[in-house]
Amino acid sequence: MAEPLSSSSQDSSVPSAQEERVVVTNKHGEKLIGLLQHMGSNKIVVICHGFTASKNDSIIVDLANALTKKGVGIFRFDFSGNGESEGEFQYGNYRKEADDLHSVISHLNQEKYDVKAIVGHSKGGDVVVLYASIYDDVRTVVNLSGRFHLEKGIEERLGKEFMNIIDKEGYIDVKTNSGKVLYKVTKESLMERLTTDMHKACLSISKECRFFTVHGSADEIIPVEDAYEFAKHIPNHKLHVIEGANHCYTAHRKELSDAVVDFITSSEDGDNSSA
Repeated sequence: MAEPLSSSSQDSSVPSAQEERVVVTNKHGEKLIGLLQHMGSNKIVVICHGFTASKNDSIIVDLANALTKKGVGIFRFDFSGNGESEGEFQYGNYRKEADDLHSVISHLNQEKYDVKAIVGHSKGGDVVVLYASIYDDVRTVVNLSGRFHLEKGIEERLGKEFMNIIDKEGYIDVKTNSGKVLYKVTKESLMERLTTDMHKACLSISKECRFFTVHGSADEIIPVEDAYEFAKHIPNHKLHVIEGANHCYTAHRKELSDAVVDFITSSEDGDNSSA
């Protein structure tokens, strides 16, 4: 299942992090491709990418490097239909991605790894919220710039008439300015997003779960107000707003990484339970 990567694909700044390519099969029989960096311990943090992104998105790689530099092992992977993983890309797919994450965590547990935390950026933030509400088997959860109001943000991508078009045609092709189709939005995938209730999910999260939301005050894609909604409804919650940061924390990567690493390692310090 795991094979070492060539040294050329490793980040030279973390030579001590042995990196392996891992294949996990989800419950639909699709192969999910991930990268595991273990730091001499069985404790692992799983990092989840956002919409139309991948495990190699710069924000995901930067977080991985920050954690491994502190001796924390990580696993980053592509959701089905994204990056190197099998499956068809879908616009919604929040619940399927939560199931993908469950397949990943189950695989790591079978391989005797102890998943201490899950981290998700943007859409991945929503996925880790859903995961915590459904499975309740990871004690520390980190939501970076997730969207609370999933009914919002659709018009910006699909246009004002999106519902009329999808009712008439059954789908919308999202295209670049040059006319290239980026992805197809089916009515089923749109409705999956619209019926995914983040408010209900937040209320279902156990108070035993330590939850951390980070959001940029200048987020141009998902307003910082969404972060305050997560803080309001999740029982054991800490909120950290990074002043001036945009959705991808372009000029604030160190502050983001420091906040995430501090939260995750402080949970380790306070964890007296047996591994």
